[in-house]
Amino acid sequence: MSTLTDSLVQWLQSVGLYPGPAVHHTVSEAAGEVAERLGQATSGMDMAGLLALAAALGWASGFRLYAVVFVTGLLGALGWVALPGGLHVLEHPALLFASGALLFVEFFADKIPGVDSVWDLLQSVIRIPAGAALAAGVFGADSATMATMAALMGGSLALSSQVAKSTARAAINTSPEPFSNVGASLVEDGASVGAIWLALTHPLAFAAVLLVVVIALWLLTWALWRFLKAVVQRLRALFGGSPAMNQKP
Repeated sequence: MSTLTDSLVQWLQSVGLYPGPAVHHTVSEAAGEVAERLGQATSGMDMAGLLALAAALGWASGFRLYAVVFVTGLLGALGWVALPGGLHVLEHPALLFASGALLFVEFFADKIPGVDSVWDLLQSVIRIPAGAALAAGVFGADSATMATMAALMGGSLALSSQVAKSTARAAINTSPEPFSNVGASLVEDGASVGAIWLALTHPLAFAAVLLVVVIALWLLTWALWRFLKAVVQRLRALFGGSPAMNQKP
């Protein structure tokens, strides 16, 4: 932990900021407290904790795959969380660098109207199988049956969040102002990281919240789909002319 805080202080000094010993001590204590809480919550996960983590990784991957990979791997690499054996690969420096770089690109691309929908389309073929693989990795090769069940659960949850995200963005992009895109993107950022934190610290509470959120997203997707269908019909009527005008006398 001291290595992490020392690196942070060195980075601040490189940009012209010189935090004093008191700030250094405060940051070290805060980081240590967070690490201790996460470590206590994740040491010796029971079945409920493992299932919650698998569900969180799958569901959040439908929104922010690279954030999920980077944050999970970073927590394991720093020793804040004892990741299951099947997820140790996420701690590799090369994977952390790659996922961090893609997270940086996605953070900005996801907040630009139009670009966000194109990005979602390109990533849709990756998020769902990746969500399934991450969920299966929670159980690794120790239990093929549980890994298969986790993969099905993770893939299904990734699909539901991906569809909800894409539908919501398509509806938002019917408005010319960019602020709704930024707001929706920030909500997805927070929800993805928050899901992992809640699953690690309070797995049963996460399960209850996830059930409510998934149902709410299904209802929202259905409502937005009807809205988009109505918009398409209006555009067809606008550019194709009304049926009455097209009828011959």
